[in-house]
Amino acid sequence: MDLRQLRYFCAVARERNFTRAAEALHIAQPPLSRQIQLLEEELGVQLISRSTRPLRLTDAGRLFHEQALQILGRVEQMQVATRRVGLNQRSVLVVGFVASTLYAGLPPLVRKLRQHSPDLDIQLLELTSVQQIEALKAGRIDIGFGRVRHNDPFVVGHLLREERLALAIPVDAPLGGATDALPVSAIEGQQLIVYPKDVRFGFADQVQDLLREHDVRPSEIIEARELQTALGLVAAQSGVCIVPSAARQLRSDVHYRLIDGARMTSPVILNYRMNDSSRYIDVVKQLIQEMYAENPPWLDLQHNLPTRPQFEH
Repeated sequence: MDLRQLRYFCAVARERNFTRAAEALHIAQPPLSRQIQLLEEELGVQLISRSTRPLRLTDAGRLFHEQALQILGRVEQMQVATRRVGLNQRSVLVVGFVASTLYAGLPPLVRKLRQHSPDLDIQLLELTSVQQIEALKAGRIDIGFGRVRHNDPFVVGHLLREERLALAIPVDAPLGGATDALPVSAIEGQQLIVYPKDVRFGFADQVQDLLREHDVRPSEIIEARELQTALGLVAAQSGVCIVPSAARQLRSDVHYRLIDGARMTSPVILNYRMNDSSRYIDVVKQLIQEMYAENPPWLDLQHNLPTRPQFEH
């Protein structure tokens, strides 16, 4: 399978006709049909139903089409960014992040970075903490803001802060009737919603490991694909959910209480490649230290342990 075959398939999917697709690609129809056939043989599934007019994608074909468009779009972005750097038109910094960092330190940091380096092309890419490590090593991102500690020798990780965890509770639930902090034991026997789904090792695993350390057993575990979905399920009274305290501003129809207990925190970690010589890594670290020194509201000690980033020089 190669990029040419992906482009050919996307053209057929767009035109729903081999003849028109071949004309759009400026090739003859037989080679086009042959490449699609080879693609199907390699995958072992039929992608296009040829018995209808216009042509129709199979279920597998629709999935493959969606993924192929994403891959081709990413390749185009890579080409444009590489040309910009190669022609000294503009430097590019690709930032990976987990969604929960959008509700505290990441937006003001990006604003400061844009002000400091107006010619820098800053691209933001949402990735899980584990995906960020692989993306860094593959060169797809330059820095990442995640929540999972790692021991990868090719990636440097700096702890920025320890953010306290909170319990999201349906507003009419018994636990939702107070505003003081909850002991972690209060989660015993609750129906617990965790996120993200199907990501190992991720925030859901961190949460469940912490509960096991405290010998707390929920009655049931429900997996949600992402943070917003999890909080929507809480609002629908499907259970409770443990979230970083910064996420408490996401929904007004959910009640939040901080959780008391040893290590009931979630780290925020800056990651970048070992021996990366980009000057923007140092710029980012400098701006982070300046931002933390300003003591913004989201950094108050009620919701964070007294941690300040210390970078090696």
